Amino acid sequence: MIDCRSDTVTRPTDGMWEAMRAAELGDDVLGDDPTVRRLEDRVAGLLGKEAAVYTPSGTMANQCAVGAQVRPGQALLLEATAHIYFYEGGAPSALWGAHTILIPGDGGAFGWAQVATAMPPDDVHFATPALLSLENTHNKAGGRIFPQPLVEEVSRAARAHGLRVHLDGARLWNVHVATGLALADLCGPVDTVSVCFSKGLGAPVGSCLAGDLDTIEYARRLRKRLGGGMRQAGMLAAGCLYALDYQLDRLAEDHAHARRIADDLDNALLGVSHPVETNIVMVDVAPPGDAEELLEHLASHGVAALAVGTDRIRLIPCLGVDGRAMDTVLDALNSYREGRA
Repeated sequence: MIDCRSDTVTRPTDGMWEAMRAAELGDDVLGDDPTVRRLEDRVAGLLGKEAAVYTPSGTMANQCAVGAQVRPGQALLLEATAHIYFYEGGAPSALWGAHTILIPGDGGAFGWAQVATAMPPDDVHFATPALLSLENTHNKAGGRIFPQPLVEEVSRAARAHGLRVHLDGARLWNVHVATGLALADLCGPVDTVSVCFSKGLGAPVGSCLAGDLDTIEYARRLRKRLGGGMRQAGMLAAGCLYALDYQLDRLAEDHAHARRIADDLDNALLGVSHPVETNIVMVDVAPPGDAEELLEHLASHGVAALAVGTDRIRLIPCLGVDGRAMDTVLDALNSYREGRA
């Protein structure tokens, strides 16, 4: 089966398995796993931050960021379809007592004018804003890139209004590869940033949260509180280090495959609902309500995709989906169109 449901379905390569087997181990909760420490130092340096902490998941990294920067009753501002709001189980309110304020975005992005409109007045009746969160790339917007000039604009204005800024950069590696901008430059305007290794980079487990030393030390405490303190985690961290060394630049292949799907689907029956800028393709099916039929057709041709509504599916080319596999994906989509013509 050619699995295009998500870039989280990748498996370790032979080289990654070898690196994981050879990893030097310690007890990360006690602070002496050398491979975890090496990964955290590497990520902090790449992102231009003072420190980083390794977490089992991107959701935990994001929630450690929220918990470290928002106090109960304060407000978290974020885009209306952001992953933190939409896909993290209501964690900001359930874990930290954070009030969420939603900002209408365009492809997941927004400028300060939209933030200012959403900001409550400085009045005892309203929650005090504490943190603004951005997402780059934006999952529900189909892997769209948050333009760097807007990142700089909203971050600068947020700080002027007393807010800190978090960047959910689960797929920030894709932004780096697609734009050529240095990771440290992409992260320069924000206070904290999360990055994920178990999506396009192909590691089996893990994310990192990076930021200033004091915030990350508090986030480490929150990680323990959430049950994210792992022991001999160096075997997992070694997979992440291998991914950074050998599987970062290859994200360009995923982008090219996604663009190939988008170019092939410019028609009335199957269309692309979002501009394809990185590795996610949102496919609209006409007439509405046929997503399950399309999924069944793809499955019968050996292709797995994901429904994201009654009339939309998602395809994400990733590690292990090569050019020959893409031929099969396109043949399956074309045969669906021919059968409905």
